[in-house]
Amino acid sequence: MTTKPGRDAHARRDMLALVAALLLVCVWGVNFSLQKYVFTAIGPAGFLFARYLIMPLCAVVLLCLRFGRRWPSVSRSDFWALARIGFAGHFLHVGTVSYGIHWSTAFSSSLILACGPIFTLLILRLKGLEQLHAPQLVGVAVALVGVLVFLSDKVLGANWQATGGDLILLVAAGFFSYYTVAAKPLIERHGAVATMAYATMLGSIPSVLVSLPAGIAAPWASMPPAIWFSLIWAVTVSAFLGWLVWGWVNAIRGVARSAPLMYLMPPVAGLVAWLFAGESYTGIKLAGAALTLVGVALAQWSSPATREAPAPVD
Repeated sequence: MTTKPGRDAHARRDMLALVAALLLVCVWGVNFSLQKYVFTAIGPAGFLFARYLIMPLCAVVLLCLRFGRRWPSVSRSDFWALARIGFAGHFLHVGTVSYGIHWSTAFSSSLILACGPIFTLLILRLKGLEQLHAPQLVGVAVALVGVLVFLSDKVLGANWQATGGDLILLVAAGFFSYYTVAAKPLIERHGAVATMAYATMLGSIPSVLVSLPAGIAAPWASMPPAIWFSLIWAVTVSAFLGWLVWGWVNAIRGVARSAPLMYLMPPVAGLVAWLFAGESYTGIKLAGAALTLVGVALAQWSSPATREAPAPVD
C-alpha cells in the first residue's frame, strides 16, 4: 500500500509535470511567431542551416550525459532505419514545416500541424495495423471540412502563397506521422534518447548540405541580438529541450493524460500572433479552426493507437 508521504510525493510530481507541460505548450505556441521573426533576417534556409549545425551538438551532449563514452550500438539494419526516420523527420518534416511557416501564418501553421494524428491513423490503416471505425471516419471527415473552412478565406481571396504554405504544412504533418510510426519499434529496442539523438545526427547531414548556400550567404555578422536570441531559443529550448521535457511529462502523467494538452497549442499560437505579429481572424476562420480540432480529437481519441502525442520534431 502506498504511504501518505508517497502519495504526496506522487501528487507533487504530477502537478510539476502538469505545470511543465502547460509551460511547454506555451513555448511551442510562441515558437511559430518566433521562427517567422527569424526568417525575416535569414530566411527558412538560413534557419535550417543554423539549426542543423546546432542540433547534432545537442545530440552529442545528450548522449554523453546519458551514456558517457559508451554509446548504444545498433545493427546495420537499424542504422539504416534510423537514417530513414532522420531523413523523414528532420530533412523532410522540419524542412517543409520551415517553408510552410514562412509562406503561411503562425496560427495556420499551428492548426494544420495539429492534424498529425489524422495522418498517423491513415498510415496505420495503410500498413494494416489499424482498422477505421465509424467514429474515426466521422472525425477525419469533420477535420477535413474544418480545414477547408479554415482555408476558404485564403482561397477565395486568391492568397496563393499562404494557401500553398498551408498545403505544404499538411504534407509536413504527414511526414511527421510517418516518423512517429516508424520510430516506435526503434524506441522500443534502443530507448527514446538514443533513437532521437542518432536520428537527429543522421538527419542533419542532408539538411546542412542542402541549406549550405543559404547558410554561407546569410548576414550572420550583422544580425541583431534579438534575432540571435530567437534563433538559439527556437533550436535549443523549443525544439531540443522541449522534446526532452515532453518525454518526461509523458513518463510522469502518461500519454493519455498529456496528449489533450497539445490542443492548447493552436489557441496559444493564434493569441501570440494576434498580439505581436498583427494577425487577424474572421469568424469563419475561427469556426474552421474549432471544427478542425474537434475532428482531430474525435479521430484520435476513438483510436488507442493514435493517442500517443510525441513532441513535434520542429
